[in-house]
Amino acid sequence: MILLKSVLFHRHQGGFTALEMIVSLLISSIIALGAAMANTQVLTQTARNNDYTTASRSTLNAIQWIGTDAQMAQTITPGVNAGFPLTLAWIEWDSTSNTVVYTLEDGKLKRSYTVDGGAPRQTLIAEYINPDEDLTYCTTDNGTLTLMITASVGQGAKVVDVTKIREITSRPNL
Repeated sequence: MILLKSVLFHRHQGGFTALEMIVSLLISSIIALGAAMANTQVLTQTARNNDYTTASRSTLNAIQWIGTDAQMAQTITPGVNAGFPLTLAWIEWDSTSNTVVYTLEDGKLKRSYTVDGGAPRQTLIAEYINPDEDLTYCTTDNGTLTLMITASVGQGAKVVDVTKIREITSRPNL
């Protein structure tokens, strides 16, 4: 008797139906697909943001260094190749002669600083600078240096360009 009741009791306890399994699998697949797409977007956008930050820092660093030296310069001499090498020179109150030469080669902006004709001290100022003459150049007019710097970071269709333009007026009489 107990065995009969047990069999009758368990007889109506079927598992999930095929329809319920398909619906739950469909819902799980949609959630997994959404998570995968979100993850891909986060990784792609993070790389793009990193490239933008790197390019922006390079342009700002280049403008800051050149701007500081250009404000002190009594002589501003741009080169023939889009203004590079850019030579800035000034004499301090104690007759110390200073010369700074900025060169752009292989996407790297370098600063060579010489005091009283001594040995030059070279510093890497910025990387990823785009050497295209339409994107990176400097010109001078009556003591005002116009500087356009473009940094390009990334490859192929994912290149991020950041361009900064600055007009810097020298203050040689201070």
